[in-house]
Order: sequence, then structure tokens, then C-alpha cells
Amino acid sequence: MKAVECRLPKEFDKSFIVFRERGCFFPVPWHYHPEYELVLVTRSTGRRMVGDHIGYFDRGDLVLMGPMLPHVWINDNEYINGTNKEGADAIVVQFVEDFLGDRFFELPEIGSLKKVLALSRYGLEIVGETRKDIGKLMTQMPRAGGLKRLSLLLAIFDLLSETREYNMLASPIYADTTSHRESDRFSNITEYIMKNFDGEISLNQVAAVANMATTTFCNFFKEHYRVTFMEYVTEIRIGHACKLLSDPSKNIVEAAYESGFNNLANFNRQFKKLKNMTPSDYRRMIEI
Repeated sequence: MKAVECRLPKEFDKSFIVFRERGCFFPVPWHYHPEYELVLVTRSTGRRMVGDHIGYFDRGDLVLMGPMLPHVWINDNEYINGTNKEGADAIVVQFVEDFLGDRFFELPEIGSLKKVLALSRYGLEIVGETRKDIGKLMTQMPRAGGLKRLSLLLAIFDLLSETREYNMLASPIYADTTSHRESDRFSNITEYIMKNFDGEISLNQVAAVANMATTTFCNFFKEHYRVTFMEYVTEIRIGHACKLLSDPSKNIVEAAYESGFNNLANFNRQFKKLKNMTPSDYRRMIEI
């Protein structure tokens, strides 16, 4: 399934996009674009794909995605075939990083927001009270104009900068690490993992690359990615396997071994744990 670049129309007198997607179902294909995007589903159910993540959405589902991250929302059959008379409805907000000028994201007050936007390259499912609060603001945006429209987006930025109520969706293999500023130490760690994840890789080795004691490295890594080092490596391997499974010329055994798994049973177990489906089920789903 090849992703296509899609753009929403931007009004000439607006600095960012607010778009209401209405109809029997959401017609947009598997796609990507250079804007950050917030998607709030106000009506409909189905499954969504963000990078290599497949999940399910319902009313109130809210996801923040970074630039160029492939994604699609697929409605349940009752919407596609028109038997659900209510129809589907979603509010989409898109903005580019410099929509308020080149210096906006350099302001010291924006530091916390920049961290969330950096994580959005994985896709973030916003949950809890934050989802409710942002949802209330987004539902006002299609009818708002002028400074009110902008103030609503800034209020959303404020909520995003303060929250920890989110789940990362796509695996790290989908992250464009070259487009984000990282410390030399963390860049070295990321580069080492990306070069070696498909073979033997140990905690002691990567700690040495970071010039840290193993215990210090474990704490450092967990603080940055909210998962352990081995969980991170497993996510990368499964993400790479998902890319291989999208290639019809690769079979499941090849996808497993070329992603760093030397045991097929362990590959199947880890895949199901992360994706809530077997590799065979994943392949069938992306072929739809």
C-alpha cells in the first residue's frame, strides 16, 4: 500500500488550516503531508493506521501527527455502505512549524510544546482529560474567525505542552531522526541502534557508545523514550518487520530474521504483543 501526498486547501487569509471532514465516510487514502495535524473524530467508528500502528477509533478519538507521517482513518462498513444514516464527522487542524514566523518556536515559552511536537513524529493518541479539553476547543474552531480562531489553537498548544496523557503510536523506525535536533550523545545512541538492530545488540554495547555506565544509561534512556532500551529495540525490529511485510516478495520468516529475530516463535509473540495481531493478520489488513 503506497502512501500518497495529500494537501488540504488553506484560505489565503488564514495562517493555518481548520477543515471539517463530513460525509458517509472519510474518503482520504493512506497519505502524508508536510504539516503537523490534529484529528478529532466527532462521529464514526473504524480503524486507523498511523505509520506501522493499527488501532481502532470511536467518537472523541484524538491524534496528533508530525509532518510526513503516513496515516489513514478507515470507517467501519456501516459507514462505507451507507447503512449508518448518521454519517461520519471529524475536525482536522493543520499547521506548519513556521506558520507564526520563523522565530515562534525559538521562544523560551515554547520549550515544552517543542518536546511534544518532536514526539508527534510517531503519532500521539491524546487521552484522558486532555483529550476532552482539547476536543471542546477544536469543536469551536470551524465557526471561529480572526484572533479567536488563533487563540483556540494557542490554548490547545498550552494543553499539549503540559500533558503526559498520550500514547505513542508508530514504532521508532518511522521517526525521521535527522530532522530533529538531539544531543550528540543521543544521536550516537540512535545511530548505533539503527545500524545494528537487525543483528546482535546488547545493553552494555550501546551504553559504551553513550559513554555511560549501564545503570545510568538505562535511566537516561527510559527518561527520554518512556520505554526500556530492549522495549525500544523490539519496537524498531517490529516496525522494520512491518515494512518488510508490506513487500509481497518477502515471506514472514524472512521478515522476522531480517529484522533481528533469530527465533520465529519469539517474533510472533512480540509482534502480537505490540500490534495486537499476528504477522499474517497484519499482512492481510494492509492488503485491503
